[in-house]
Amino acid sequence: MVPADLRYTKDHEWVRVDGDTATIGVTEFAAHELGDVVFVDLPAVGRSVEQFATFGVVESVKAVSDLYAPVSGEVVATNADLAGQPELVNSDPFGAGWMIRVRLADAAQVPGLLDASAYEKLTAEA
Repeated sequence: MVPADLRYTKDHEWVRVDGDTATIGVTEFAAHELGDVVFVDLPAVGRSVEQFATFGVVESVKAVSDLYAPVSGEVVATNADLAGQPELVNSDPFGAGWMIRVRLADAAQVPGLLDASAYEKLTAEA
């Protein structure tokens, strides 16, 4: 399932834009590939993230993987629920498993990301 209202990266992160705020998480494809997520390390509120740079780490039973920001901005919220329930990344990656919210530094970055159709094609080739 690839929601049509989101934008995606080749590294399997998604972004949902609402005004000047972007919510970021990992896709269902990424959650499946990771296996059972056991820990998520996210940046502090107030920290800046840069497009395509590492913003955190997700640990699963299979691997430790970097998380990459689809857009640049300032972190305005983190999903505190993931501290006690990291498995939300697996069970609801596009909903309760979201990771951070950022205030967009440059909304023009969003149209350059993959749309749902392009992302589906990318994952079909994987």
